[in-house]
Amino acid sequence: MSQRVEMILDVNEKPKPAQWILLSFQHVFAMFGATILVPVLTGFPISVALFASGIGTIIYSCITRFKVPVYLGSSFAYISAVQIAVAAMSGDVSAAQTGLILIGLVYVVVSILVRFIGKDWIDKLLPPIVIGPMIAVIGLGLAANAVGNAGFVTGGDWKVMLTAVFTFILTALISTKAKGFFKIIPFLCGILGGYVFALALGIVDFAPLQEVLQSGKFLSLPEFILPIALPGFKSYHLYFGPETFAILPVALVTISEHIGDHTVLGKICGRNFLKEPGLDKTLMGDGIATSISALLGGPANTTYGENTGVIGMTKVSSVYVTVGAACIAIVLSCVPIVSAFISTIPNAVLGGMSIILYGVIASNGLRVLIDNQVDFGQQRNLIIASAMLVIGLGGAVLPLGKLVTLSGTALSATVGIVLNLILPREKQTAEKSK
Repeated sequence: MSQRVEMILDVNEKPKPAQWILLSFQHVFAMFGATILVPVLTGFPISVALFASGIGTIIYSCITRFKVPVYLGSSFAYISAVQIAVAAMSGDVSAAQTGLILIGLVYVVVSILVRFIGKDWIDKLLPPIVIGPMIAVIGLGLAANAVGNAGFVTGGDWKVMLTAVFTFILTALISTKAKGFFKIIPFLCGILGGYVFALALGIVDFAPLQEVLQSGKFLSLPEFILPIALPGFKSYHLYFGPETFAILPVALVTISEHIGDHTVLGKICGRNFLKEPGLDKTLMGDGIATSISALLGGPANTTYGENTGVIGMTKVSSVYVTVGAACIAIVLSCVPIVSAFISTIPNAVLGGMSIILYGVIASNGLRVLIDNQVDFGQQRNLIIASAMLVIGLGGAVLPLGKLVTLSGTALSATVGIVLNLILPREKQTAEKSK
């Protein structure tokens, strides 16, 4: 039984109207920076990512019977896989979006298996020694993008580098020194501060904003990219080639993150969400939300630790608040000037912030290993982690016939799972004499 935690507003309690709006906006601020960063880095429409996070959160809440105060935002785990798929298709997003649709269906299949046979098999397939290096590879695999955007390359512009350094330091100081509400939005503060600094140096391009202002379109549907041709929208086709299937193994990483996030949220709220409403329902909600997002041309969805942090600090776990935040995100997605303004954020600002963000992702992988006291004195653990890191970061590619090519995080995860299953477990060493 989970110990009951005293909350100001519990999961099923509704706040007063004015309070409801403010609390929901707080969640929007918490998720906003990370949710829009994924489409910015992958070149996908920001408006669709906002819409998908909102509609995805509502779908998730319905499937979990409004029993879990989760907010779904854009997943960072698939950035590398999506970028590789788009590059392999010469800029065509068909493989990437089809792969993300299938990722959602993988979640649905796993949720059905959990419903009928339990979740012990997941624990055996994805122990900490596999999950930790998986997460580290995700963060470190994106390191080159952060460094490139920050301008720390041969012949780099000093203005770009200075802006990146300023953004980095500001984000770090807010994350470590700020109090109260600002403590949970360091990345959003970093973006705003870095943007002002970039303005002072004259490296902000206002062309996207001017285009919207000249068009006079202040309300419109998000820039959906659809699997069917419709007037006014871009389209892609469902593509089931090797570039698509190479994305699927990354689901192993995000499913493990899903379980971890719900465990942490359960401790904060004094509930066991893996039992009620159940892991099968939370996975189902997350998976269907991701498939719907991908169908509309958006990124994969995932549970957001930023919003879990808000709940922990405010002691407000009302699902009304998270659903309210979802509705606000949908409204913002229909205001083109919001997306246009975000498009003017210089790469230097994103680079400086991403150095921290990607590093935090990688460090969370180390944290998994430390929290679970993984013993690197055991040779099997050392071999598994070493192989996963080298293969995941070394650009390894493994073609499996004409249908599937594994690379990056997907190949690293596959290697870790296989090694964990086949390497013999070492006997516990005798206790050292005192």
